[in-house]
Amino acid sequence: MDVKELTSRLPLPGTQRERGPVVAAVKLHGVITPTPTPLGRGVINLAAVDSALTRAFGYDRLRAVALLINSPGGSATQSALVADRIRGLAEHKRVPVLAFCEDVAASGGYWLACAADEIVAHPTSLVGSIGVVTQGFGLHGLLERFGVQRRLYATGANKARLDPFLPEREDDVAWLRSMQTELHGMFRDWVCARRGAALATDQQDLFTGEVWTGRRAVELGLVDRLGTMRGEIAKRYPDAEIITVEGRRPLLARLGMGNFSIGNFGPGPATAALSGRGGPSCALAVLEALEHRAAWARFGL
Repeated sequence: MDVKELTSRLPLPGTQRERGPVVAAVKLHGVITPTPTPLGRGVINLAAVDSALTRAFGYDRLRAVALLINSPGGSATQSALVADRIRGLAEHKRVPVLAFCEDVAASGGYWLACAADEIVAHPTSLVGSIGVVTQGFGLHGLLERFGVQRRLYATGANKARLDPFLPEREDDVAWLRSMQTELHGMFRDWVCARRGAALATDQQDLFTGEVWTGRRAVELGLVDRLGTMRGEIAKRYPDAEIITVEGRRPLLARLGMGNFSIGNFGPGPATAALSGRGGPSCALAVLEALEHRAAWARFGL
């Protein structure tokens, strides 16, 4: 075999060769946050999942892409960026996307689910939480207790808005509420655009941040039907092979340091403010881990 014939059999860049039909499954597990982690586990953002999504849509005998969603939510922007990437790839490749809700697909996790053409949930899945939440720390009293002075120099009346070391101001809270209302409207519009007539529009609490079981979510139109990924794929694509696609692991994970617990989560918006400059430390890593733990705990997980 000459070189020309050999190279002609190689897959094109961005594609994968396989012998039979394929359903590519992508895990979207964790809190949605722009903050990268050295171990690459427990978080979802565009940088973390883009390579997996690109590979999933790259198979040349692709029947469908399955999104395995297990997320309590997080960053609105990262939720939208990942969802937009999924829709862009799906429209370019012209393949259906199926979302499968696992333990929880809430808030930003449900935003991701709505990027699919159809949503399937387990009867016990927790689905919904269509709302906006902001969390942080108020440390003004703590500084006074230890006799610590905070020195902050800024130009512009609103430059230090919501600083956790300063007393809370009513106009700052009013500004935050207005931003939340705007983001909530975008979330609502996205769900309505993606779910359309399937939604039970007579339900007054559909967009109040309430959470439902998968069984109830079907009745509300948030989910199309109940089932599992393997059962659904076996029924719809009996001749297809399910291939789980994962993103590239960061360096520490490739070096076998996946059991390192302190510092799994880099400093997010709240803990970066604590440091004054966003630098890593054990204390900040613990606070960030607690924030992520609290996101799951809101759903009893």
